[in-house]
Amino acid sequence: MNITRIFSDERGETHFEEIEIPLVDQGDIGFLSEAIDVKKLQFRKVSADYDFDFHCAPQKQYIALLDGGVEIETSLGDKRKFLTGEILLVEDTAGKGHRTKNLEKRKELHCLFIFKRLNFNRNGFEPA
Repeated sequence: MNITRIFSDERGETHFEEIEIPLVDQGDIGFLSEAIDVKKLQFRKVSADYDFDFHCAPQKQYIALLDGGVEIETSLGDKRKFLTGEILLVEDTAGKGHRTKNLEKRKELHCLFIFKRLNFNRNGFEPA
């Protein structure tokens, strides 16, 4: 299963990266990934005319598009369209951020935000 990661580099520029999530055959129940530790889940609805200028993600999070598409633009001007059913891993919590707009001007967009859990290391807590 492939998802798209959105992240900032050391210069604060935002990029896209394709990530493959390995799935293992579990027989009758299908193919499953390893369990991913998450913190919270939040439901979201935006208006048909949603067009949010450049911003950083408030926390590292997965976004699952439930019924509609968005166009995301990076700080470098790269644009990609994501459609219903696609999953994003948004990790640009600092830097120049990204721009998001609803592709379907005729309907609201529903999605899930799934917040990544903080991990503990020898220096204390840090974002996963």
